[in-house]
Amino acid sequence: MAKSFGDRICDVLITDGLLMPDQLAEVKEQQKQAGGQLLKLLIEKKYVTEEDMMISMGRCLDTPPINVSKAIIPDDVRSLVPPDMAKNYKLMPFAKVGNRLFVAMADPLNVMAIDDLKRVTKLDIYPMIATQKAVTDALSGNKGAGVGNVSMEELADQEASEGDVQVVEEKGEEQDLASALSSGQEAPVIKMANLILVQAIQEGASDIHLEPFEKKIVLRYRIDGACSEFPGPPKGMYNAIVSRVKILSGLDIAERRLPQDGRMRIKVGGKDYDMRVSILPMLYGEKICLRVIDKGNLSASIEKLGMDEATLVRFMKAVDAPHGMILVTGPTGSGKTTTLYSVLAELNKPEYNITTVEDPVEFNVPGINQTPVRADIGLTFGAALRSILRQDPDIVMIGEIRDGETADIAVKAALTGHQVLSTLHCNDAPGAIARLDDMGIAPFLISSAVVLACAQRLVRRICPNCKEETEPPPPDFLAKIDLTPEDCEGVTFLAGRGCDRCKGKGMAGRQAIIEVMSVSDRIRKMVIKRSNAAEVKKVAVEEGMKTLRMVAWDKVKEGVTTPQEVLNATSDDH
Repeated sequence: MAKSFGDRICDVLITDGLLMPDQLAEVKEQQKQAGGQLLKLLIEKKYVTEEDMMISMGRCLDTPPINVSKAIIPDDVRSLVPPDMAKNYKLMPFAKVGNRLFVAMADPLNVMAIDDLKRVTKLDIYPMIATQKAVTDALSGNKGAGVGNVSMEELADQEASEGDVQVVEEKGEEQDLASALSSGQEAPVIKMANLILVQAIQEGASDIHLEPFEKKIVLRYRIDGACSEFPGPPKGMYNAIVSRVKILSGLDIAERRLPQDGRMRIKVGGKDYDMRVSILPMLYGEKICLRVIDKGNLSASIEKLGMDEATLVRFMKAVDAPHGMILVTGPTGSGKTTTLYSVLAELNKPEYNITTVEDPVEFNVPGINQTPVRADIGLTFGAALRSILRQDPDIVMIGEIRDGETADIAVKAALTGHQVLSTLHCNDAPGAIARLDDMGIAPFLISSAVVLACAQRLVRRICPNCKEETEPPPPDFLAKIDLTPEDCEGVTFLAGRGCDRCKGKGMAGRQAIIEVMSVSDRIRKMVIKRSNAAEVKKVAVEEGMKTLRMVAWDKVKEGVTTPQEVLNATSDDH
C-alpha cells in the first residue's frame, strides 16, 4: 500500500534526524484519538519547526521552498490576487514571468486554491512552498525582524525627525515584542531595541553583543557558537538604546562608569525568553552583552546528551548513587547547566526533596525548590547552601562552585548522605579534582566525596538537509588532532554544502561532547597522593574513559560533525 504524503514527509524528517520515531508514534496515537492533521500536530507539539517541515515537504514534492520574508514583491504582482483570496488560502504571489505566476503557498497541494487563482488571474500558476508564518507576515506587511521593511537607517531617520527620544519605563500588560514592531506605535529607539532582540530570537542566537567603537556600533549575534555580524544601530542612538536595555533589566540608568548585571524577560511570538544582561564600560561607551535563555530548549532526557552506551552506563551509575558529588566542568556556554538539569529531570520524583542554589535561576522546574543567589543582600552560594542543608534535602544542585567556602560545604554535604551536583570552571574532568585541591579541600575528602567528574564542549552539527560526502582531511591536518590516515580507514566524511535551512553555513545546531571520569578506587588513591591531572587522566583512559577528543572523533565517524569542529572544540591535551 502506497504511503500517504504526510507519511512520506515524516520519513524524510526521520532520515534527516529532525524527528524521532517515538515522537511520530506519539503524535499518530494522538491523531487517532482526537483527530487533526498529522503535520500540523507535529508543529504544534514543537517536534518539528515550520521551516524544517517546509524544506522536507519541498523534497517530497520536488518543489523549491521560498523565503517570502526576504523577497521584494512588486505592487503590480501583489495586486494580481485579491487580498481576501490570498488571506483565505494563505498564499502570496511574488513573481510573474510571461504567462506564469509564481506563488508562495503554505499548502502547495491545495488544488482548489490553484484552480481559483488560475481562474481569477488567467495565468499559469507555479506553486512554491513557504511557511504559514512567513506568508501571514508578508500579507500583513510584517517582514520578520525588519518588520514592514523598517531598517536601522529608516529608524534613525524617524528619530532625527521626531527630536530627542526619552526612554521611559512601560507599565501595564506584558507585550509581545514582535507585535510591538508591527504596530508602528513605539518610539524609534524602543522599536530599534525591540528589533535587535526579535532578530536575535529569529536567528536562533544564544548571545547578543552591542559593541561601541569610535565611529560605529557593531552588532553581533552568537549563532551555533560562532559570532556573526549584522547591521548595527546608528551611533547617535546608541546611548538611548543602552538606557532602554537598562530600564528593561532594572539597572541604574545614571551609572555609566561601573559594570552592571541584570536580567529581563521578553515575549516574542507568544513565547517567553529570559535574558541575562551585562553592561561593561568601554573606551567609546558601554558594551552590552545579553545571554538568551530559551526555556523550550531544555533537554529533559539524559539519553539526548549523545553519550555512547558504555559512557552512559557509567554516568547513570553515578546519577543513581544515593550520595556523593557529580561535577560538570567546561567553559561558559558549553551546556553545563543543560546537562545538570537533564540529571535533575531524571531524579525529579516525589520521594526526593531536591533543592538548588543558582545565580541566576535559568530554568524554572516544577517539583524542584530553586533558590536564586542575591549577593547584594548577603545571600551568597555559601550562605544559601548552609540554610539549604537544614531543609532536609536529598539532592542539592549548586549552580557553580566559585570559592573555598562553597566547595567546603558542598564536599561535606556529599559526605553526609546528600547527592550534590555542581559545575566548575576547568578544562577537563581530571582537572576538577585539582581545582578542588586548589580551593583548599583536603585530598582525602575529595577522594571520598567525588563519584564522577565530567568535561563538556559543544560542536556544531552538519546540516542534515545539505550534508554530502567529502574528501578525508590531509595528513598535516590529521596530525593536529593526533590522528593518522590509517585512523580514517572506513570513515565516511560528511560536510554541508549550504542551503536555505542552514542559511548557507552547512552547519545547523550543536551537539554536546562529554568526557566522563568515574572516580575508581585506583583514582581515589592517586587523589590522596596528589597525583597531577595528567597522571589521573592516563589512568582514567586505561579504565575506559573517552577524552573529549575521542568523543568528538566518534561524532565525526557517526556523520554528526566535521574534523574541523574536533580541532576547534578540543585542545592538544584532549
